[in-house]
Amino acid sequence: MDVTINSREEYGGTFLENDTVKSVVQNIALLLNTRKGTVPMYREFGLPMEFIDKPTDIAETMAVLEISEAVEEFEPRAKLKDLTITKTEEGAMAVIVEVTINEGNGS
Repeated sequence: MDVTINSREEYGGTFLENDTVKSVVQNIALLLNTRKGTVPMYREFGLPMEFIDKPTDIAETMAVLEISEAVEEFEPRAKLKDLTITKTEEGAMAVIVEVTINEGNGS
């Protein structure tokens, strides 16, 4: 199943979500908005965010690499299909990720 996740949107849910698709979407949304090193007891989780404050073309290239590697590492039930970076009206960066979810991969 293919789903699209926007880093600027809320994906509420419950902890220990039983629905695989909802769980994957929630995990990727959390991953996109978490700086590596900020989660107690799980410091590896998140994005290094080395792309922050870089020129736009460099930041986009770096973000694509960081996000691709993080999705592969932290959400093995999803395979990255497409990644788009846009700017919001406020000038913030929004990441839109399209993934294919393997619902039969267990949880």
